[in-house]
Amino acid sequence: MKHLKSLLFATALFIGASSFVSAQNKIAHINKEELIKAMPAYATAQAEVEKLAKTYEAEFQDQLKEIENLVKQYNAEAAAQTDEENIKRKKQVDGMKQALAMYQQQKNQDLSKKEYDLLKSIADDADAAIQAVAKAQGFQYVLDSAMLIVADGKDLMADVKAHLKL
Repeated sequence: MKHLKSLLFATALFIGASSFVSAQNKIAHINKEELIKAMPAYATAQAEVEKLAKTYEAEFQDQLKEIENLVKQYNAEAAAQTDEENIKRKKQVDGMKQALAMYQQQKNQDLSKKEYDLLKSIADDADAAIQAVAKAQGFQYVLDSAMLIVADGKDLMADVKAHLKL
């Protein structure tokens, strides 16, 4: 009976070890960020985001210059105005500065959303290609190599790039 238990234990260890070795062969890795940056759509998206950012920056600078010119005008006229008028003008300028800060914050949020929307579709395409290649090659798991300390398994980068025709 003791011999049978030892034999069963040894068999279980052998099956477990062979399953572990088999599972290791079913893991691959890829640097997803590098893949996305290699995709032509990424360069197009980045160019679109940069163009939009420049437009927002130009609008901001124009409005800032308007406020600065108004401040110069009000400062030059301050001596000729009543204290009440100067206080009113200061409140007007403060309101304009606050509105400009809110405008800048809103445009930054718009820019972030636009970038997210553009990059999401690119990331989705990358994910689909990775899944297709992994499935075709029989991999059960694909890890992002940007987060790995040791990456001795199969690197799918070349295969996924070929799938995407990059």
